[in-house]
Amino acid sequence: MKIDLKVLGLAAAALMLAVPAARAQQAPSKIAIINIQNAILATKDGEKAREQIRAKFEPRSKEIEAAGGEVQKLREQLQKTANAISAEARDKLSREIDDKNKKLQWDSEDFQQDLQQEEQKLVGEIGQRMIQIIDEYAKANNYSVVLDVSSQASPVLWAATGIDITVDIVQLYDKKHGAGAAAAPAKPAAAPAKP
Repeated sequence: MKIDLKVLGLAAAALMLAVPAARAQQAPSKIAIINIQNAILATKDGEKAREQIRAKFEPRSKEIEAAGGEVQKLREQLQKTANAISAEARDKLSREIDDKNKKLQWDSEDFQQDLQQEEQKLVGEIGQRMIQIIDEYAKANNYSVVLDVSSQASPVLWAATGIDITVDIVQLYDKKHGAGAAAAPAKPAAAPAKP
């Protein structure tokens, strides 16, 4: 078998020219970070959700706080009068304190569970819309990776502030989904009706 060195040399030269061209087409990787928890809370929807949660759960929180104060007063009463009252009265007051304390613990646990469920529901809805915004933003700005740094377990130990897109995402979210976005389309629709 005879190998034509001239043809082989031309093929090798063409391959060597193609490799740098392929490398030139490959864009450098861009990386961004976002604190998604802060972003969600900073949106207009996040602020509205926080206010809804506060309004819904504040009365229960005050009830639990009042019940805790009542238990504390009974404990103080028992401590002050322990030597002055009968054993029967002391036992009765101790049982009352225990019963109220158990109810307080149950109410507190139920309250925490209900609060967490409500927060997860509202944050989940906002988070789903925010993920779409992040996806669109990352593609439009040629990011290869967007890392969430809001968790304590985040593997990111340091990042330059110039790659943090949290503020940009909040602004885009509010423009697309925020309370101002719902009111904005109504104004242009009314304008064409004028002569």
